[in-house]
Formats: sequence, structure tokens, C-alpha cells
Amino acid sequence: MAQEQLVRVPARPSAYTFEPATTALLVIDMQRDFLEPGGFGESLGNDVTLLRRTIAPLRGVLAAARAIGLTVVHTREGHLPDLSDCPPAKLQRGAPSRRIGDPGPNGRILIRGEYGHDIVDELAPTADEPVIDKPGKGAFYATDLDGLLGERSITSLLVTGVTTEVCVHTTVREANDRGYECLVLADCVGSYFPQFHAVGLAMIAAQGGIFGWVAESADLLAALTPSAGGGERRGGSR
Repeated sequence: MAQEQLVRVPARPSAYTFEPATTALLVIDMQRDFLEPGGFGESLGNDVTLLRRTIAPLRGVLAAARAIGLTVVHTREGHLPDLSDCPPAKLQRGAPSRRIGDPGPNGRILIRGEYGHDIVDELAPTADEPVIDKPGKGAFYATDLDGLLGERSITSLLVTGVTTEVCVHTTVREANDRGYECLVLADCVGSYFPQFHAVGLAMIAAQGGIFGWVAESADLLAALTPSAGGGERRGGSR
């Protein structure tokens, strides 16, 4: 692989280097039910504005990824209308004002095909971007994500989405066990709990990057659009 093909991003615990041809941008669960009023997130008593802060930086990353032809994959958490894929342990968890499957202002909560289940308008997938529907927190559980990535020879993942400590963390752990090298973009993932967000990111990069790397989206964008001479784009090893 030619040295010029590598992109090097300042990150924790060390620089993260990837080849665009074998890298995918993974956008996890940026759905109305989590990010907009009246959805499941708000029904649990959460402040959805804490998640909406991720939209603007993620739009920038998404545009850059599309501009260089990076593989982009979106995920949505949700269930079949009859709830046959939603175990009681999940359905009965907590005491929300609305449970999964209950009617809400955007349709039945976290049910596939409903308006609230879909991705927010600002980050809507293009026709050629795969959307993985998942019944669990991890994007690899009961989905064909691993096969899809394998077909495209993807070995590195740029991870974004919500929430940091739940679906993002679960997916990064699953990806790590499967051999993918993950860079989590700190300002493009979010949580209803700022303290969980901070600790979740620290856990990923701890112990020499036990689950992956953490960086800011501005550093990724700078690496993708280097100044004359291409200093940052010519990377070394991780």
C-alpha cells in the first residue's frame, strides 16, 4: 500500500491511521425517537438537546466522507410491529411515560417503518448508503453488518452516533472482538448523561486503546483536507 494512501489523525492514545478504501463511516442510531421531542429518549425523562449537539459536526463528517467516496453505513434500533424480536427484559425496562411499541407523536415508539424510527432529516442516508436495522444495542447483533463490511473489505471504522455509553460502546466492543480498528469521533457521539459520555470515551482509549481510538472531528477533517504538501495525509503506523 502506497504511503500517500494513508490518512493520519491525531487521536488518543496515539495517532490513528487508515486507508480510505478499507474504511467505513458508521452512523449509529441518529433517529427521531432518540433525538427529537416525543420520542423514546424523551419518554425516559432525558433532555434530547444533549444528543442534538452531535448533528452539526456529524453533518460535516458525513459530507467529507461522501466527497472522498468513503463507505457510509447507517444503523437504526427498532423492532418488528408485533414485538416478536423485543425480549421482555428490554420491553419492561424502567418506567418510561411510553414503552417500546406504544403510540407517540411520531408513530409507535421504536417500531420499524414508523416516522420516529427513521433517521433525522439532517443526516438522511443517500440511496446508495446501506441502513442496518438492528433489534439490539450492538450493530453486529442479529444483523448482516459484519458480512456487508466483509464484502467491501472494510477493516477500519469511523464511529459516530448515539448514545456513547450504550449503542456506540456496545458496537465498538463488538467490532473490536471481530478485528475492526475503530476511531470514535468524540463530538459526533453523544449521551443524555455528560458524565457517561466522558467516561465512555476514556474507557475506549484506555490501556493503550483497548477498544479503539478517540479523536475530534475537526482533526479528522483536517487530515482529509491537508494543506499543500499533504503532511497529515501521509501517515505512519498506528
